[in-house]
Amino acid sequence: MGQKIQSVKGMHDALPTQTAKWQYIESLLRHLFAQYGYREIRTPIVEETRLFTRSLGEVTDIVEKEMYIFADSDEKTSLALRPELTAGIVRSGIQHGLFYNQVQKVWQIGSVFRYDKPQHGRYRQFNQADIEVFGIETPDADAEILAMINRLWQQLGVADYVTLEINSMGTEECRKRYREVIVKYFEDNIELLDEDSLRRLKSNPLRILDSKNPAMQALLNNAPKLLDHLTEDSAEHFKKLCQYLDELGIQYVINHRIVRGMDYYTRTVFEWTTDKLGAQATICGGGRYDRMVEELGGHKTPAIGFGLGMERLYLLCEEVEGLSATYATDLVAVLLGQDAKKAGLPLMENIRSAYPNYLVTTVLGEAGMKSQMKKADQSGARYAMILGENELNNGIVIMKDLRQSGEQTEVAMTDVIDWLKNIQA
Repeated sequence: MGQKIQSVKGMHDALPTQTAKWQYIESLLRHLFAQYGYREIRTPIVEETRLFTRSLGEVTDIVEKEMYIFADSDEKTSLALRPELTAGIVRSGIQHGLFYNQVQKVWQIGSVFRYDKPQHGRYRQFNQADIEVFGIETPDADAEILAMINRLWQQLGVADYVTLEINSMGTEECRKRYREVIVKYFEDNIELLDEDSLRRLKSNPLRILDSKNPAMQALLNNAPKLLDHLTEDSAEHFKKLCQYLDELGIQYVINHRIVRGMDYYTRTVFEWTTDKLGAQATICGGGRYDRMVEELGGHKTPAIGFGLGMERLYLLCEEVEGLSATYATDLVAVLLGQDAKKAGLPLMENIRSAYPNYLVTTVLGEAGMKSQMKKADQSGARYAMILGENELNNGIVIMKDLRQSGEQTEVAMTDVIDWLKNIQA
C-alpha cells in the first residue's frame, strides 16, 4: 500500500456532508447581490506580484509575510497567488475599460491565499465573497452595502451574534496630519511597544492601532483618534453615513482603532465582528478606496467594497445553529436486479426530462433490498420508487413515502410521471 498524502497544512477539503451548507450560503449571496444590482466578475487566481505590492502597500503584513510568490517559467516575471480579491477586480476593470464615466457594481466569490499560521477560522487557502462599487463617491453607497450585509445576517439567522464597527480613515491629507500626532504619541510611550509595533512605527504606524497584544490595549485605547483630525469634507462624509445608518435602523459602534490591513483604504472603513469564534472575530471587513484605481493606472474613480470570509461565516452559522441546509433529493429509485435496471434506468431519465427541477437519484450497485432501502432513506428523499422482479412482471412500481406516513402505493409504470405531478413539493 502506498503512503497516504495529506492536504497541505492550512488548506482544507469541503466534504459532501458540508457542501450543501456551502451552496446554501452561496445561493443566498448570489440572490442578494442580484437584488441590489450587482453583476458577477471572475478574475484569475494568479496575478503579477507588483499588482499587490502597489495596491496593498509594500509594508503591510500581507505583502511582507503572507503572500505566496513564485517566478514564472521564464523567470522574468514574479507571480503571486492572490491574497485578496479587490486588486484583481480593479486591474480587470482598468484593463477592459469598465470604469471610465461609468458606475460599476460587481461581485465575486473565490479562493484567496495567505501564508499564515493556521488556526481555527484562519487558513492558508480560504474563500471570500467580495462586492465592489465603482464611480460613486457619496456615502449613500457606503450605507447601501452595509444594509445589504445586514440583510444577509438576518437571512442566515446570525444577526444577533454580529456587531458593526465603523470608522473613517479620512483622506491622505488627514492621515498625514494624524501620522505626526500618533507617531509622537507612540514615541513618548516607546517602552510600551512590542517588537512588531516598533517595526511598524517607522513603516506603517497606523497599523499599530490594530495590534491584538493584550499588554498594549490600554496604550492603544488612550491613543489620539483619527476622527479628531479629519478634514471638513471627510468629517461630513462620515456624519452623513452615520445618519443613513440611523435611518436604516442599523446599529453600529464607532471603533477608533479600525484602520484595516491594506494601505488603499480612504474615509469609510468597517468590520462586522463576532465573539463566537475566539480570536478570529472579524467576519466581514471593507471600506472606501477612492485613489486605488488611479494609482494602478486608471482614471480617477471613487470606489467602495468589502470582503466576507466564507469559512468564518460557515463556522459562525454552525456555532449558533443558523444553518439547517442538507442535501435532500425528491425521489430515489431502488432497482432490484438486472431486468429492473434495464427498465428502471430509462424510466428515471424520462422523469428527469419531465421534471427538470425535480431531484432524482438512483441507488446503484448490486446490493439487496435491505441495503438499498437503507441508502434510499439516507438520501433524504421523500419517496422511494421500488422496482423488482415481481413489480416488473405486473407492470407497476411501488412508491413508498419515506418521510411521513410510510405508506406504499402501487403505480402503473406508464402512469408514474402523471402520479409524480400530484406530489411534487
